[in-house]
Amino acid sequence: MPLTRALTVMFSRLMQAPAQSDSPSAAKPAQAVEDWRSQGLALRVLAPTPATRDELALAHDRAHVDGVLDLRRDNGFGTRDPALAASLPYTTGAMLDGARVALAERTAVCAPVSGFHHAGWSGGWGYCTFNGLMVTALALKAEGRVARVAIIDCDQHEGDGTSDIIARLGCGGWVSHFTAGRHFRRPSDASAFFARLEAELRAMREVDLVLYQAGADPHINDPLGGWLDTEQLRARDALVFDLASALQLPLVWNLAGGYQRDPSGGIAPVLEIHRNTALEHLRVFAAR
Repeated sequence: MPLTRALTVMFSRLMQAPAQSDSPSAAKPAQAVEDWRSQGLALRVLAPTPATRDELALAHDRAHVDGVLDLRRDNGFGTRDPALAASLPYTTGAMLDGARVALAERTAVCAPVSGFHHAGWSGGWGYCTFNGLMVTALALKAEGRVARVAIIDCDQHEGDGTSDIIARLGCGGWVSHFTAGRHFRRPSDASAFFARLEAELRAMREVDLVLYQAGADPHINDPLGGWLDTEQLRARDALVFDLASALQLPLVWNLAGGYQRDPSGGIAPVLEIHRNTALEHLRVFAAR
């Protein structure tokens, strides 16, 4: 797999929106990218194009797509914030364009976004409005760029929306979906998780693309998580990236969940976890 000298990041300020409800996710793209820059990480920043309504409707009922974007339906945060609605085509677009770059360059790319896997065919919840994972898989399939896609979802919570779309559209024959939150919840699950993750990755050697949700919320101190420590999360990322590289699999990853707060109310603990994921990406994919 070709090496690049920087972490390719799909980022634009148009992906940003004010934080909604109790989740920092909508405001997290810029915070993550700014943190990486402040730490001196080598970045290659590419601006994504917004996903179109037709692309979003590949994975969703058109009434859901139009209702949210036209502010007639609640988004996955339970609001009708116009700034959030405006950002949603760009967050999914970052995942989709990131996958296009990963496929073209045969490497790994980051889309620093969240809020996908609880969004099902007809609606979203749990801070998720549109399922950028399935929009990406379906759009690339329609474009003839992929025949098989693997979704490795290592967020704390089960990707029930992803499962709903796969079942609704009959995609199980070409979309492999591993969602850790369905199986693993306790610190005692860590060894079984790593064994299962490696097995799932090795079984996906024939896919054309891996979509990786590198959630920060499985951290043991996360108020909505609680079973892996910082080093275990970094080892998780290392395993995914090392195997993707060894198997020559193009990969695009995102931030997914993370809800810890620091004493000032910021999300420094979450940004540290995402920074470690970025560092593992650079270790594996950046030229020495």
